[in-house]
Amino acid sequence: MKASIRTKFSLGIVFLFIIILLLSILSAFYLNKLSKKTSAILKENVISVISARDMSEALNNINQEITSSFFNKRIADSIFIDKELKLFERSLILEKSNITEIGEDKLASAIEVGFNEYRGSVVKLISSKQPVANMPELQKEFNNLYPQFGALSKLNEKAIEIKTDDAKISAKNALIQMTIIGAMCFLIALSLTYSFASYFNERFFQLYNGIKEIVSSNYGQRLYFDGKDEFYEISLVFNEMAEKLSESYPKIASMVQEYSEKELTLNDIQELKMILTRIKDIEEQAIELISKLENKQ
Repeated sequence: MKASIRTKFSLGIVFLFIIILLLSILSAFYLNKLSKKTSAILKENVISVISARDMSEALNNINQEITSSFFNKRIADSIFIDKELKLFERSLILEKSNITEIGEDKLASAIEVGFNEYRGSVVKLISSKQPVANMPELQKEFNNLYPQFGALSKLNEKAIEIKTDDAKISAKNALIQMTIIGAMCFLIALSLTYSFASYFNERFFQLYNGIKEIVSSNYGQRLYFDGKDEFYEISLVFNEMAEKLSESYPKIASMVQEYSEKELTLNDIQELKMILTRIKDIEEQAIELISKLENKQ
């Protein structure tokens, strides 16, 4: 099968494009992998930490309002308390829908049970005519419930730390793998470029020397290129030209010798001029081709 120079160039460019595409795909793969790990940390654990913080703040606000109203001998702000209870409920629902760690479900259930008891005591205290009697029980429930938010937060913070370390290890491994793959692709591309350069330099050099030999009247010079590309076709044309010159030169020399020994007619002179003109044209073409090759180099 004939493989032209254009085909070889095209295949080389396609191969380089494949290398670039491979590096792009691998980069996208590793970035997506790291992105998923980061998203998992955000979705699975950070949300739980935020929920624990919000529940803690809501419960603390309720307790402060009740305590303040008790010591200041005023009625607790039921609207404010109801608002904080709803905020607590929303955070609790969000946490229950985001259970990711071992033991987190039991902790969330315990918080829910403790909150229901605390809410019942709050409602009872607000509606009671003697709230002082319910304060000790309410404070006890608060003290039992409040530390569980810290436990929930610590559980997820520990998970964040572990997953962050895992993401760092994955990033380091991805960097090492991408470095190795990138180096391999670079070496392959460098080898391909060197092979192309060597291929063309060698053939241009042989062609250049061959033409110089012809110009120097060495008509026995021949070119031999492997393969079936344009250089091979050029070598066939070159060898054919050299063969014709090699065959014509003795005849021309004989004719010149013959003409020098006898009186030349006008037709003989015209024929000799045509032969010399043809030789001159071939020489000029060879010189022009040498000049082009030198400019390319």
